[in-house]
Amino acid sequence: MTYNADQIKVLEGLEAVRKRPGMYIGDTGVAGLHHCIWEIVDNSVDEHLAGHCQRIAVTQHKDGSISVLDDGRGIPVDVHPTKGIPTVTLVLTVLHAGGKFENESGDSGYKVSGGLHGVGASVVNALSDRFEVEVWRDGSHHRQHFRHGVPQVELERVGNSGKHGTRVRFWPDLTIFKDEDEGSRIVFDTEVITKSLSQRAYLNPGLEVVFVNEVAEQTQIWKAEGFAEILRIFAPQSASLCDRLLVMSGKEDTAEGPVDVQVAMGVWAARGSEQRSYANNIVTPQGGSHEQGLKTAYLRALNKYATENDLTKESFEASDAREGWFAAVSVKLVSPRFAGQTKDKLSNTAISGVVAKIVFAELLKVFEEDPKYAKAVINRAKTAQMARMAAEKARAQVERKGALSIGTLPGKLADCQSRDPAESELFIVEGDSAGGSAKQGRDRRIQAILPLKGKPLNVWKAEAIKAIKNDEISAIIQAMGLHFKPEGTAAYDAEKLRYHKIIILADADVDGSHITTLLITLLHHACPELIAGGRLYIGQPPLYRARKGTRHEWIADDAGLALFKAQHGEGWEIQRFKGLGEMNPDELWETTMNPDTRTLIRVVYEDGKTVEDHHETFELLMGKEVPPRRAFIEANAEFADVDV
Repeated sequence: MTYNADQIKVLEGLEAVRKRPGMYIGDTGVAGLHHCIWEIVDNSVDEHLAGHCQRIAVTQHKDGSISVLDDGRGIPVDVHPTKGIPTVTLVLTVLHAGGKFENESGDSGYKVSGGLHGVGASVVNALSDRFEVEVWRDGSHHRQHFRHGVPQVELERVGNSGKHGTRVRFWPDLTIFKDEDEGSRIVFDTEVITKSLSQRAYLNPGLEVVFVNEVAEQTQIWKAEGFAEILRIFAPQSASLCDRLLVMSGKEDTAEGPVDVQVAMGVWAARGSEQRSYANNIVTPQGGSHEQGLKTAYLRALNKYATENDLTKESFEASDAREGWFAAVSVKLVSPRFAGQTKDKLSNTAISGVVAKIVFAELLKVFEEDPKYAKAVINRAKTAQMARMAAEKARAQVERKGALSIGTLPGKLADCQSRDPAESELFIVEGDSAGGSAKQGRDRRIQAILPLKGKPLNVWKAEAIKAIKNDEISAIIQAMGLHFKPEGTAAYDAEKLRYHKIIILADADVDGSHITTLLITLLHHACPELIAGGRLYIGQPPLYRARKGTRHEWIADDAGLALFKAQHGEGWEIQRFKGLGEMNPDELWETTMNPDTRTLIRVVYEDGKTVEDHHETFELLMGKEVPPRRAFIEANAEFADVDV
């Protein structure tokens, strides 16, 4: 088969949209059909954000079409200076043409908008069997209609008018939108439309949103007085704890421009939990950085207040804090970055810190001013915590039986939920403080945490019986699914190994290195098969964090710090971490535990050498004889990095 220029086809105009509609609206089923409405409605909402629209009316017509009318400025109808056609025709027939971009002078028609790519209205036009637009502005009334995105007539001036605004009506092309499974005709769902329009009204207090259902001969109107009303959509209908809802707002400047934040939340005695997020009035069902900032701040605030006021003995995990918690966060920013044209997830990393800062400060202020409410919220989290711990204990007794069972597990082991050793990880963490952060920040499904108190025993010097009876050493061996033999080595059985990754997590200092060495010594002595099988790893926590405004960078070591300073210059605040315990759960997860971002060093034996060959090295460095070790240190001191 030949492959040359004849096989290359260039899709012109909106032909690409009709050829691959899923690239632009997600799918061609029910969700994609309704997405067409949101693209047009959101253009009207953007007019409201710009301060020019107070009313949006959506009509579901009996003939299967949808119309959207607003009282905004109206799409410009004058001839575009470079394209030579009316601007309204341009934005409805050309991809990436719209008022959300900066023009040559650096100006834009909108400071904040949900539309980013200039494809929304033109895509709907392309996927419509018929598409009509009417514009009222500058004393005139204009209209034009299209078919499959192609103008059927020139833009015409109908007459004079003192109105201003835009009306779009479209009939979706049902040769494109169809139920793939059933092969049947799909129609607009009134309930879906109602839910989405009410949501947009609650997101924009003061904006009147009207839905006219000609089919059912019903009209609904929404006009919110405050942001807290958005909780009506998804929160329980009963009264919240202390019958109180919280509303928080703030504004922060970032490197990408100002960010406005609005948050509404409440805590209910009822079970369940839900958090919803929005960016420039666009629903982000998959969340993103703004929702992550909200969740992080809420957990931190609860733990901080509860700990400082002796309201809990053990820090809450995320699931504890969120039980009964219903919240919404809305951000407005100049340059939002979404995951795809359907805008399901916000990707701007700086937004997480902005939202977290505002919510954390405001929530602590509320708790301090209203201790009764704070105690009610903390008690709600404690109830969930006790239920979780009881469920985990019961599940552990049932699920970790058979080949994975070793009898009694160490009491301080926070086990993972998975029963599959191949995906399970055990973190042996230096210190109870870091262990607590690791428990909160981990992925509970696959990550288990075993905190160590103090430095473990040097088993190379100790007698076998002393090693076996040592609580810390015994806890490590038990947690892995093994047990000691009388001579002090472990009865290694690969099929009984409960985790296929054993990760040592210690501070990035001399003491941390010593603890890591002692643990490697233990595992080499007790079960060298673990190292030979590539199961042992060392976590690499950063030594520094550089901060500038809401931005931050993690730096591994002194060499990395020197390089960072050379590349970034002045103006950065540098923080040196003394230990893992200084990191909060989210920081520990982000830097050291998240499989997508962490760095691990695998501990392996030197190629070509047996386990017995390595005994000499351990005997030299960890054995009872001091003179050989002193000689080794003196010979290699020039290679040492002294941490002062």
